[in-house]
Amino acid sequence: MKVMNNVLRFPLVLLLASTALVGCVAQQPLPLYRLDNGVAEMPEQEGGVAVLLGPVSVADYLQRDALLQRLPDGSIAADPQQARWAGSLKEDVDQLLMRQLATQLKTQKIESAPASEGFVADVQIELAITRLDSGPQHPAVLEAQWRLLDEHGKRQGSRLVRLQEAHQGSITDQVQAQSRLLQRLSVMLAEAIEPVLVARNAAKTTVKAPKRSEPEAPRLKALEPLRTDMEVFRF
Repeated sequence: MKVMNNVLRFPLVLLLASTALVGCVAQQPLPLYRLDNGVAEMPEQEGGVAVLLGPVSVADYLQRDALLQRLPDGSIAADPQQARWAGSLKEDVDQLLMRQLATQLKTQKIESAPASEGFVADVQIELAITRLDSGPQHPAVLEAQWRLLDEHGKRQGSRLVRLQEAHQGSITDQVQAQSRLLQRLSVMLAEAIEPVLVARNAAKTTVKAPKRSEPEAPRLKALEPLRTDMEVFRF
């Protein structure tokens, strides 16, 4: 009879332990992540080039709270540990690029579209991010396209890019790798903007030579009648 009691008690203890374990798991907070802005030193003096960043579009599949994972077969799925972005990924991308561009171009005159009233941009960046993901066995990949517009809205350049960054496999490493990709993208944007600014400044500082006028022909004095004191006598 004593043996029977022991047999009956074991499942009960196991059930209670399992219930306690489930309670511990339920109390664990969900892991939240944000992009790393990297080293971004804000210029102390105001001024510099005026940059309008935007509109910036992000692929539809990225516009969700869940942090996506690229699986070995190439498909996309939410992280099984329910890792999420702490806020909007789109806003994180905007802030990272703005801070990095301000550092690269040494300017505080930078805004995200739509521009505030009275803001006049020297150059505008239109950016579309079509891919930004990674996986435990896949590197972080960024695919994007940008267009540069001058102060008159005229296109000054465009480019398609695909960048790749290795990582160690964990979610934290993947987010760091994606952040480094966006930092590299900001460097490329700054390098593409500089020639546009150089050309604009050169056009403004070039002094147009005045037109050379033809030398005036010497003016002839008006003919005056000859006067003489001699008188003519006729007989």
